Amino acid sequence: MIGIDIFSGVGGMSLGALMAGIDVKFAVENDKHTVETFLTNHKGITMINDDIQNLHSIPMKSNKDSTILFGGPPCQGFSYSNQRTRNKNNTKNWLFKEFVRVTKLWQPDWFVLENVSGILHTEKGFFLEQILNDFHNIGYTLNYNLCNATDFGVPQKRARFFLVGSKYGIKFEFPDAEKQQTITVKDAIDDLPFLTNGANHDKLEYKSGANSTYAKALRGKSNYSFCNNVTRNSDLVIERYKYIPQGGNWENIPNHLMSNYKDHSRCHDGIYYRLKENEPSVVIGNYRKNMLIHPTENRGLSVREAARLQSFPDWFVFKGTVGFQQQQVGNAVPPLLAKAIFNKICSYQ
Repeated sequence: MIGIDIFSGVGGMSLGALMAGIDVKFAVENDKHTVETFLTNHKGITMINDDIQNLHSIPMKSNKDSTILFGGPPCQGFSYSNQRTRNKNNTKNWLFKEFVRVTKLWQPDWFVLENVSGILHTEKGFFLEQILNDFHNIGYTLNYNLCNATDFGVPQKRARFFLVGSKYGIKFEFPDAEKQQTITVKDAIDDLPFLTNGANHDKLEYKSGANSTYAKALRGKSNYSFCNNVTRNSDLVIERYKYIPQGGNWENIPNHLMSNYKDHSRCHDGIYYRLKENEPSVVIGNYRKNMLIHPTENRGLSVREAARLQSFPDWFVFKGTVGFQQQQVGNAVPPLLAKAIFNKICSYQ
């Protein structure tokens, strides 16, 4: 099966597709920093670094190849955390039209569109109805579902919307949750190096052997941890961290340490949240902005720790400044979640 990844980001979906045996040939991504990360890790895939609206032709497929188009149009406008832009006036909310256009242009046998769960309810389901109608009108049989990453071996409570379409009348059945032990934060990151506030180490030795099957799998044959970069927080922020237990948040911080907030009681639950080591992580999104805290150390998460919680293997490195790396990790589709979807599609071949 031949694949094309549009709105590719760093290639979380491409990685999942490759693990499922799909031959990903091309990718399209507009952001130059993200493209650098993609090309560093996916050397066999041709990258088109351009606005998707400028894509007007796609290499022809051979008659013997099955084809699949996949990707995740920008989702910030559908996010529950972005209330001011969850409406029809946000132009980015209409980029799914480009996905439809490219699908019509290439006519793949299958497509997979991924997005945040908020797409189901934005504008009372208006966008979902538009998307379903557009794909139906170009001849695809559709099914959609919310899939939680924890059900497929990812140590993160991350529900994502997937819409799968078949050109040949197949109504895709989503994979069942995998029967396995839930992967915890400790399982995922316990072997990674001790770090301090503001750490910036491209390469460090692991602090211990792999303490779980999950960590062992992501380490592979590597003897080193890469991208051990942590945001440097102020002394005041680090002092706040000291008061927060696992599972706690800003509410555990003494009022005198929150005096620079006009009204700190209006902070949402995810601000200053310390991860629970014996449970899967909360969503790894904009974890720098949310001040997500390491479960046992008084600092933010490193890029590698966040990548582990997203199910990226340790050889997968992120490029750009720490801020760009953090954004790339948070925006990505967990590869193991993508792999489960692609495995199921391949089972129809």
